[in-house]
Amino acid sequence: MASKSSNFLERYGYDLLLGSIAAFYVFMAPYTKVEESFNVQAMHDILYHRHHLDNYDHLEFPGVVPRTFLGALLVSSLAAPSVLAMDLLHVSKIYSIFAVRLVLGGVILSTLRFFRLQVRHKFGVQVEAFFVILTAVQFHLLFYCTRPLPNVLALGVVNLAYGYWLKEKCYAAINCLIFATVIFRCDILLLLCPLGLELLLTRRISLWKALKCCSLCAILCIGLTVLVDSIMWKRLLWPEFEVFWFNSVLNRSSEWGTHPFHWYFTSALPRSLLAAYPLFLLGVLLDRRILLFILPVFSFVLLYSKLSHKELRFIISSVPIFNLSAAIAATRVYNNRKKTYWKFLYPIMLGLLLISLGCTVITFMASNENYPSGHALKHLHETGQFANSTNELWVHIDTFSAMNGISRFCENKFPWRYSKEEGIPPEELCQRNFTYLINEHPAIDGFKCLLAENGFSRVRLRTGFPPILLVKEPKVYIHGNVRNKDVMHRNWPGCS
Repeated sequence: MASKSSNFLERYGYDLLLGSIAAFYVFMAPYTKVEESFNVQAMHDILYHRHHLDNYDHLEFPGVVPRTFLGALLVSSLAAPSVLAMDLLHVSKIYSIFAVRLVLGGVILSTLRFFRLQVRHKFGVQVEAFFVILTAVQFHLLFYCTRPLPNVLALGVVNLAYGYWLKEKCYAAINCLIFATVIFRCDILLLLCPLGLELLLTRRISLWKALKCCSLCAILCIGLTVLVDSIMWKRLLWPEFEVFWFNSVLNRSSEWGTHPFHWYFTSALPRSLLAAYPLFLLGVLLDRRILLFILPVFSFVLLYSKLSHKELRFIISSVPIFNLSAAIAATRVYNNRKKTYWKFLYPIMLGLLLISLGCTVITFMASNENYPSGHALKHLHETGQFANSTNELWVHIDTFSAMNGISRFCENKFPWRYSKEEGIPPEELCQRNFTYLINEHPAIDGFKCLLAENGFSRVRLRTGFPPILLVKEPKVYIHGNVRNKDVMHRNWPGCS
């Protein structure tokens, strides 16, 4: 029995470690934000509305650009048995979001496992171990891997491409990147082109065979996404082409904010890699084998830097390769820790790992407070329902609240009813028959503020202990209709 347990831990111990951290993030921060809204609403609708497309959220709130349903279909199909069981047991719908996010995390981490096993085969077990350690003490990769973003769905396929690249199955790697580009994120083209060019220059692939192989894969992928998404969106559609046109040709993405050219290298990568950032640079100097893997990924980030609208999640696919280079450097430092010069690098490396862990804890604590409207709706469900009442309780959710933690998974059954109608002026809300409001305004005519939900505002340094404090301030408010006596007679915390 002990031998079996030992073999199990040897084979799956790293997966248990990374999976446990990712699951912890899911249970502590289950709500989602606006960037995840399409896929999370699509998963909800597939699970609960099934073939009744007219009830799907995306037809009422299509978003700025359309997205593919293929990722949502995959995750929902895998999560369906557990969601069905919860439904039969009359478990609250909110727990279904745990199911879909855990399934998504399992899919992404299984592809990361495939990549990690190739790391072990090519660079050794010590490099694999440091790769896991560096990934575990970082925040963003494991936090994002359960979040239904198009970037995360693409990350799963890119992990497979990295694994095949290490196995020297170059055509399979290119086909994976084509799949990710055509279906999930058109910007993976910025990784596909440098990688394909490098493989051609190093003669690991032939131009003619690559054209035949890639053209067939691209045609099949386009056919698949057009077939499925045209049905779901009720019009002829290739989602990622429209995204490409909107972001790259029209450059409309800059309407959501801009950053300077260097932002990915001076802000996003240092925050996502932490200790791995200086270590990956050292790894390039210590092992020439890694340079061929770093160059296309570095070029991907460099090319992406030309797009003025920047977000960390856009380059999340680069993290595994940078972590590999950092793991090579960490292994070399560890193995030479008793030698001259190296013995000075070893405590520095340990200090960097501890700093990474501390930064991850602080970032998680801040992120945990970043979904105020999800917490507000939960409090409303717990306090705001009336005993023995058959009247519907209408809740209006404003745009800010819908973007910061509320999804269809958060909604309860009768007597609760929800409206996300946009464009209602605050002074007109009292003319509607809403029982409650969840919005960003502290005062609304005709309503009484019942509860203020705090959210993360900023980090403050101080001289005492702990030296870092998370400053929170009211972000979302619950208001009750003053004409409803049942609402007014209940005990509420108030907003003062």
